[in-house]
Order: sequence, then structure tokens, then C-alpha cells
Amino acid sequence: MIAMYCRDHHGAPGQLCAECLALREYAMARLDRCVYGLGKPACKHCPVHCYRKSMRESMRAVMRYAGPRMVWEHPLMAFRHFIDSRRKLPAKPPAK
Repeated sequence: MIAMYCRDHHGAPGQLCAECLALREYAMARLDRCVYGLGKPACKHCPVHCYRKSMRESMRAVMRYAGPRMVWEHPLMAFRHFIDSRRKLPAKPPAK
């Protein structure tokens, strides 16, 4: 989704601009540290907000733009995301 947003807003075909690359790296780092692990809910349904406010706003802009376009560009990924967003919130794992 970030690549689609970057391509259409920053005109960098095939590569991410520095701003979008930083957002992607930040998102991947946050996903790696998610307390829910692989069973995590969609971020908009998660009770733990792990993004900094500025990054959350940037990701929201990306999702708002790329979300509706995913159906046409990546229909399987869009369907999987739809299913994931309907999944119930798992119990929070105990602290280590």
C-alpha cells in the first residue's frame, strides 16, 4: 500500500522515496514488536496504539488512499485484509 501511495503521490516508480521508505521501516519495526504477534488484529481495531501520532497520521493517509485501490491492483491481498479486519481480537498475551 505504501508503494502504491508513493508511486501515485511522489512519482517514484519502482522505488520508495525517503519519506515513504522511513514510514515502511517504522511500520515493519512496529509489527515485529506487536504484542499480539502473528494473530494480531487489524491496527484500526487494536486496543494498543503503538505508532507515534505523526506516523499514525501518515499511515492513515496511505491507507485512505490505497485501501480502495487495492481491490483493483491486488484483489487477493485486499480480500485477505478484509477477512483479517473481521477477525475477533485475541486475548492479550501475558507480559514476558
